[in-house]
Amino acid sequence: MVRMYDPAQLRTFLAVAQTLSFTQAARRLDVRQSTVSQHVRRLEAAAGDRQLFTRDTHSVELTEDGEAMLGFARTILAAHERAAAYFSGTRLRGRLRFGASEDFVLTRLPEILESFRTDHPEVDLELTVELSGTLHERLAAGELDLVLAKRRGGDTHGELVWQSTLTWIGAPRLRIDPERPVPLILFPAPGITRARALEVLEADGRAWRIACTSASLSGLVAAARAGLGVMAHTRGLIPPGLVPVPARAGLPELGDVDFVLLHGRRGHGRRAGAPGGADRSPAEALAAAILAGGDRLHRPAGAR
Repeated sequence: MVRMYDPAQLRTFLAVAQTLSFTQAARRLDVRQSTVSQHVRRLEAAAGDRQLFTRDTHSVELTEDGEAMLGFARTILAAHERAAAYFSGTRLRGRLRFGASEDFVLTRLPEILESFRTDHPEVDLELTVELSGTLHERLAAGELDLVLAKRRGGDTHGELVWQSTLTWIGAPRLRIDPERPVPLILFPAPGITRARALEVLEADGRAWRIACTSASLSGLVAAARAGLGVMAHTRGLIPPGLVPVPARAGLPELGDVDFVLLHGRRGHGRRAGAPGGADRSPAEALAAAILAGGDRLHRPAGAR
């Protein structure tokens, strides 16, 4: 029997897989949580009654079949988008100024951007890689059209792509002396991770000193690998050669961090022949591509 997979159900599945939350997926899709549950159940039925998620009152996790469905869902939705664009007789064109946080330098974001460029060759994509805090400022100043970055603590705006936990990381042989100030490896201000690290240390009454500052993630990673100190980093994106600092070091918890998509005040270019603003802009199309492939941002480049 040929199985049919509903694009709406696949988009819901991806939203749950990326946020690991039925509640967050409902917010992203602007639907009821019951609708999310219904879509997942119907997709599981279409997949031969295969369970795609395990869930309890505290967590949601992908099953082995759910992991397999990720790749299929992305492929099906990408083909659906290409077919819709082809038969609508319209093509995206214009200028798109996209800003991405330093956190994504070592992930598979370049694969998503490469696919976008292949699908929309007439869009002039300009990529800016900066600290999340700087990207927020440039977006507010009208210098960027779309940003993928960390969300500041307490903020609620933006489209959630992924939520993770921040953790302290360092070289495997690094030892933290509880009697001496914590040696920190930090992004410069206005880095959001920097602000969080200093905030929790101050609240904990823990002395600290700055061992290295760099605006480049590769610079921070090099310093950490050399054993110069510890750095606050996303748990799901720990670079090779670094490990979480053991709990016995007594460093305070850093909490969770949200990665979100934020749109600028104005678009730059629309589909050729589109009446007014009826169709998607290049920024909206790239946002959709990032949301569809958001789980790939949890993994380092080269991971499958």
